[in-house]
Amino acid sequence: MKYSDITKLKILAQDKISRSANPAIVRNSTVFFKSMQELLDKEKIVKKGSKVNFYEYGRAGSQTTIALQNFITELELAHATFLTSTGFSAVALAIMSMCRPGDEIIVTDSVYAPTRMITSNLLKQFNVKTHFYNPTSLKTLESKINNKTKMIFVENPGSNTFEFQDLSKIIKLAKKRKIITAIDNTWGTPFFIKPLKLGFDMSISSGTKYFSGHSDVMLGSLSVNKKVYEKVRFCNKLLGFRASPDDSYLVLRGLRTLDIRLKKHEESTKKIINFLKKENKIKEILYPYKKGTENYENWKRYYSGSTGLFSVFIYSRNRNSILKFIDSLKLFGIGQSWGGFESLVLYQSYNIQRVYKKYIKTNHHIVRFHIGLEDPNELIADLKQALKKIK
Repeated sequence: MKYSDITKLKILAQDKISRSANPAIVRNSTVFFKSMQELLDKEKIVKKGSKVNFYEYGRAGSQTTIALQNFITELELAHATFLTSTGFSAVALAIMSMCRPGDEIIVTDSVYAPTRMITSNLLKQFNVKTHFYNPTSLKTLESKINNKTKMIFVENPGSNTFEFQDLSKIIKLAKKRKIITAIDNTWGTPFFIKPLKLGFDMSISSGTKYFSGHSDVMLGSLSVNKKVYEKVRFCNKLLGFRASPDDSYLVLRGLRTLDIRLKKHEESTKKIINFLKKENKIKEILYPYKKGTENYENWKRYYSGSTGLFSVFIYSRNRNSILKFIDSLKLFGIGQSWGGFESLVLYQSYNIQRVYKKYIKTNHHIVRFHIGLEDPNELIADLKQALKKIK
């Protein structure tokens, strides 16, 4: 019988051996075998990518990390999933598995800042050239494709400015030229969109965010199809990427309630956006809420829901008043990351780097919000009092 994702979130990773609702936390380095032949056979099985209940060495993981890998693989409809110690290390694993000296990579211009750094700075030292394309114009992507293009790296929606792209068109371009595609799907999660089913070769999620949901874990996942599996497996093993069993357990616990939490994040965010769109001080809301816009249509075409992260674009000649607005918020924590139970806010204009500068303008400010699980009416009241600080 096929089950919905809602049901899968509740039944995957049950421990059939101990008959526990949750898997045990297994910490290991050495793994014992009954014979040398058993160890050699296990190495062959692992190399093939077959599902296993333990590895030949603790660096590859334990029963706890395997439970999480299998869980995410089911959600992603993937051939396999690799776990890393942070969300960004999953990005690094995807890129470093594929790109070699002489290759070129094309990256969304609105990509996460560390992803921009590794592609434009670190890869350059290994003779890999990076091009950035405008997420609102796929013609700029097509114009940068050549015989050296190895990978197209997409982040959807864009970091801080939340551009939604026509993903099928990107995949079609890539497949025509036999180019590897990867997407950072942390915003949407595999609950709202299945990138591999759509045609991407790699799907990345920061388990630190919605997978965990409790702001107490660092973890990344890279789910892949069969085509790229061997290259990623080879790189993953050599570089020693690994998530801890304790963090894996916490992410498994968080995933059980992913559907319920995402629904609440979405409902509260819509209420808050309905309030903000009436505020004259807010020039633009960077979120797929307005029907008829390209952002909305691209979101609606590929996603079954939306999450709690968005930005607002504010015009003001007084930057300090924007900072006072942020500092005056009582229910929004000022801090990095997102996807937890708590609401957050950050001033983002100070660190945005772009080739295409639509949202980089004098006296225009980007403030990013994550809407948590608090009472949305109380969040609105908090925003209302703080908005008075903007001059």
